[in-house]
Amino acid sequence: MKAVRLHAKWDPKPDFKLGPKDIEGKLTWLGSKVWRYPKVVVEEVPEPKIQKPTEVIIQVKACGICGSDVHMAQADKDGYILYPGLTGFPVTLGHEFSGIVVEAGPEAINRRTNKRFEPGEPVTSEEMFWCGICRPCAEGYPNHCENLREIGFDVDGAFAEYVVSDAKYLWSLRELENVYTGDKLFLAGSLVEPTSVAYHAVIERGGGIRPGDNVVILGGGPIGLAAVAILKRAGAAKVILSEPSEKRRNLAKELGADVVVDPTKENLVDVVLDSTNGMGAKLYLEATGLPQIVWKDIEEIIWRARGVNSTVVIVARADAKIPLTGEVFQVRMARVVGSQGHSGHGNFPRVISLMASGMDMTKIISKVVKLEEIPEYIIRLQTDKELVKVTMLNP
Repeated sequence: MKAVRLHAKWDPKPDFKLGPKDIEGKLTWLGSKVWRYPKVVVEEVPEPKIQKPTEVIIQVKACGICGSDVHMAQADKDGYILYPGLTGFPVTLGHEFSGIVVEAGPEAINRRTNKRFEPGEPVTSEEMFWCGICRPCAEGYPNHCENLREIGFDVDGAFAEYVVSDAKYLWSLRELENVYTGDKLFLAGSLVEPTSVAYHAVIERGGGIRPGDNVVILGGGPIGLAAVAILKRAGAAKVILSEPSEKRRNLAKELGADVVVDPTKENLVDVVLDSTNGMGAKLYLEATGLPQIVWKDIEEIIWRARGVNSTVVIVARADAKIPLTGEVFQVRMARVVGSQGHSGHGNFPRVISLMASGMDMTKIISKVVKLEEIPEYIIRLQTDKELVKVTMLNP
């Protein structure tokens, strides 16, 4: 079968030392320190086969390009990939996917029925393959699994015709069939994973909001836009989005944003304070990956606002230092929390239910393409900010 594969050279930077979970020449938890000269190609690979009784073979119907895919394929001036996380190459890319079950092992249990998966079930999959045994997993933090594997990062992913996943990572999309039909069912299903990243960030890690609170979201990519939709449905009085792209700002309005700001032309601090009667926000989401640029505005809003006890959630991955002023957070009783991943806490089924209730995230899909076009669009997305989400759709 055809698959979109990423190849790169293992060439650690001089100051890099192998960690206890790294595997020389194959896998690292610090990709930007090791992998060099990435190349994305379409090539023939064997179709996956069931190896364990709990595994499921899925015919891929839709798979979106994530910013992580873009950053794995994007290099700095020295040729090192920009993505800082867990990576093992060569690998088939693609982790935001949905499809149809074609074969299931004898112990592959469908949570919807509590019986073995049957062919024809529409499903999506978690991207983080947690073990369920280590201390973080046992304490309810699967996103921080000590034995983590990630589909599309070090496990072959879904920019292909078929993919394999353990049943424990799969979630049925039957609930969406009342709202979405045909290809749109699978396009929506492919957005469950990135929407769950946003849900985990603002609800689980950020602590959510009370109806009537204000929120500020910095960055109108897929995660920021998903946060707009989630927080408006959670009862936010004012959802304020900062984003340079007009197209993305307009999408934010469609998804529920009350105020949108072009930070290249407007003063975000003044807009937020004016829009909230000087109170500021209860929750701030850093979804730009450019903390060295946006952090000063976050701090100034917190410092000048009358409201206290706010939370800043960092969800964008970035290998950059945050210029944080402790005094601001002490005096204003604010906090900073990090958010990684999407698994646990019932994030996936809740997002699916939100979509079934009318939260239509397919609005963020800018273009639907074929598998053979994915390498081209992974490159285009490095610079073309008018494209929000590009999604592969298989026949």
